Amino acid sequence: MDDPHEWTIRDANVADMAGQRVIDFKAHTLHVLSYSAPIRARMRLSELRAHLFTLPDQPDRIPYRTSYYNENWGFCLSHAALEALPEAEYDVVVDSTLAPGVLNYGELFLPGQTEDEILISTHICHPSLANDNLSGIAVASALAQRIAAMPARRFGVRIVFVPGTIGAIAWLARNESNVHRIKHGLVITGLGDAGPLVYKQTRRADAPIDRVAAHVLRHWPTPSRVIGFDPYGYDERQYNSPGFSLGVGRLTRTPHGTFKEYHTSGDHLDFVDPNQLTDALNAIEAMLDVVQTDTFYLSQNPKGEPRLGKRGLYRTVAGQADRQRQEMALLWALAYADGQDSLLDIAERASVPFREIAEAAQALEVVGLLVDTRAKV
Repeated sequence: MDDPHEWTIRDANVADMAGQRVIDFKAHTLHVLSYSAPIRARMRLSELRAHLFTLPDQPDRIPYRTSYYNENWGFCLSHAALEALPEAEYDVVVDSTLAPGVLNYGELFLPGQTEDEILISTHICHPSLANDNLSGIAVASALAQRIAAMPARRFGVRIVFVPGTIGAIAWLARNESNVHRIKHGLVITGLGDAGPLVYKQTRRADAPIDRVAAHVLRHWPTPSRVIGFDPYGYDERQYNSPGFSLGVGRLTRTPHGTFKEYHTSGDHLDFVDPNQLTDALNAIEAMLDVVQTDTFYLSQNPKGEPRLGKRGLYRTVAGQADRQRQEMALLWALAYADGQDSLLDIAERASVPFREIAEAAQALEVVGLLVDTRAKV
């Protein structure tokens, strides 16, 4: 098979001679080997075993298996269920078709003030898997709602929902003339398990999103870590391929293949924690806030420190810790408002979250002490 055809599955089952389905696609979609070719046959268990897939080390879970590029058929079941099957004859049915068709993907574009874009990508090709599939879809959808509600955006945001690997490649092929507009990006998936947030760097580890993600996670209230690029994983490897080399990193929690529920029926809705999804959503929004907001400011009163008290920006009573932190952010923003340091530069110098410096700069702008140059970063 050179190019994969479109697969349509209607039913798949293995039934004993009494007509009782002992493996049933309609009971759990993981029971069929994804992309199984059609078959109707009667065979003994000894012959059928070559087409059965289990997890002996997790005997109560159904594995997720595929055969996209080698025509085959098969069934997945728990090892305990296989061990319980008697040696006998069984009727085997895979009611499917493999025929020329289409590759479907979803795309949403929220325009910005410039032609430059942020890409958010998540895969949609893993049936019945909650963390390694649905969590990315859920977070991307919620993110779209939040972005759409923003009054203005510097960058447009393009969110794509694609089948893994082939879907990203197809999207890139169809949009090759426009991908130069993508200045920042994230592949998101696996965001609902109990692990810490994990950001995977771009291929060269020098894209703006690498710096932004590292900064946000350094100040994030929940555990996180940053890892280097490797050429395996999700669709970040397509967006980072040498012919495109887009600035697209990846955000997950426990990396693929390193949690026992991965690609099994154990990756169900109860495995996903809504609080973890919300935390990931907030972290992504914070990263996009840096990307959308970062700019350079120029002081309109650069010769000496301006008096902030008369402008309502300084406390009148000493000893208020939160207020003191806000005032330090004001002083940091003033100290580097020479048009040479971006807000992110200043936040990193001050070792404080970006949003604190951004809000301080905006407050100084309101009273006429700073001017936003709106230089691109």
